[in-house]
Amino acid sequence: MDPLSGVLSLLKPRNSMCGGFDVGGDWSFQFPQHEGIKCYAVVSGQCRLSVEGVPEAVHLKAGDCFLLPLGRPFRLASDLTLPPVDFKTILSRPLKGGVASWNGGGDVFAVGGFFGLEGQHAGILLGMLPPIVHIKKESDKSALRWSMERMMQELRDPQPGGFLVVQHLALMMLVQALRAHLAEGLRGSVGWLFALADQQMSVAIHSMHDDPAHPWTLQELAECVGMSRSSFAQKFKETVGATPIDYLTRWRMLLAGDRLTNSSDSISVISLSLGYESDSAFSTAFKRVMGCSPRRYSRGRSLVSASH
Repeated sequence: MDPLSGVLSLLKPRNSMCGGFDVGGDWSFQFPQHEGIKCYAVVSGQCRLSVEGVPEAVHLKAGDCFLLPLGRPFRLASDLTLPPVDFKTILSRPLKGGVASWNGGGDVFAVGGFFGLEGQHAGILLGMLPPIVHIKKESDKSALRWSMERMMQELRDPQPGGFLVVQHLALMMLVQALRAHLAEGLRGSVGWLFALADQQMSVAIHSMHDDPAHPWTLQELAECVGMSRSSFAQKFKETVGATPIDYLTRWRMLLAGDRLTNSSDSISVISLSLGYESDSAFSTAFKRVMGCSPRRYSRGRSLVSASH
C-alpha cells in the first residue's frame, strides 16, 4: 500500500454526510467547527470562503475544490459582509435528492462531503496541512471534474444504490484533492504529505511504510535514495519535520494503535511484528508517541467502542 493510501486507511475516513446545495441571490452561510475533513467542489457559479484564523478570504470559481482538514469554523457567501445564516437552517428544509436549495437556487451549485475520522491521533497525520487546501489549477481540477459531475448527477436523479455511489465518489474527491495538492509543488511546506512530492524523500517514506518491521538505519535509508548519510538526514528533517528514525517510530506506533483497536493481537505479537525484540522497548516507544501505555490505549478504545 502506498503511503497516502496507508495514512488514509489509518484515519479510516467515513463519509458521514454528503450532498449538494443550490443557492440564488445574495447569501451567507456559517458552518460550525467540525471534527474530521470537509471536501467541497463548486460545480457552477462563484463565491467566497472565509476560514477562522485565516486573514485572507478565498475566491472560489466553478471547478474549484477545497479541503478543510483542521476543523475550523468557516463561512461561504456571495458577499462576506452579509450577516450569516446558520447552515443547519438550510438542512432543516426538504431536500431534493440530497440537494439543499436557498433563494430558489440557480446561481451557485456545490457538492461535497464530510469525513469523520475513526483513526486515533488524526492530528499527528493532518496537523501539517494548512487550514484551507484550495485546488484551482486547471490540470488538477480536470481530474476532479468527473467525480464532481457524477456526484451531481447522482444527487439530482437518485437511483438504486445511489447512497453508496455518492459515498465512494466523495472519497475519490478527497484522494484526488490531496493528490492535486501534492502536484502543486508545495515549496517550503513541511510534513509527511509534502515529502511525498519529493522523489528522494518519497522513496524513503515508501521503504519505511512497505516494511516497518525492518531495522532501518540512517545509512541504509540514505543508500535507498542515493544520498550521503548526512545530506539525507538533513533533507529528510527539513522536508518531513522529523528525523527518519523518529518518523519510522511514529509510523510503527500508529500502526500498533490501529491493531490494538481493531484486532485481537496481543501486545507481544504486535511489538514483534513491528521490529521490537522486547515488549518493554515497544511500550516505551508507544508511550512516548501516543501518550499512554499500549495496555491503557487498548482499554480506552474498548470503552469508547462499548459506549457506541
